[in-house]
Amino acid sequence: QVQLVESGGGLVQAGGSLRLSCAASGGTFSRYAMGWFRQAPGKEREFVGGISRSGGGTYYADSVKGRFTISRDNAKNTVYLQMNSLEPEDTAVYYCAADGSGRYYDTRVHEYDVWGQGTQVTVSS
Repeated sequence: QVQLVESGGGLVQAGGSLRLSCAASGGTFSRYAMGWFRQAPGKEREFVGGISRSGGGTYYADSVKGRFTISRDNAKNTVYLQMNSLEPEDTAVYYCAADGSGRYYDTRVHEYDVWGQGTQVTVSS
């Protein structure tokens, strides 16, 4: 089973960009579809987007479509979340997660097998 570690979070002004990374170790990364989720204070964890095992398929929540892009490099065992045109509403802890079933379009938290520890993203207005 893989272990996941996110990085790249921080403080950014509204309209700015950040790229999050999620590095996997200890397993066969390419066997997993990958998802990004976020959780704001007092709110439930929500799906941001997912990417297929090969990287050929992606799926996004409506709230981030057109602003966020997910990609992966299986040679580097890493998945990325490029976030552009950030808004204060994007402030949250961002988590990557691995789904052994390959269902990268699955938005349900409980479907994902492995989670990272999260990285904080704060967008100031």
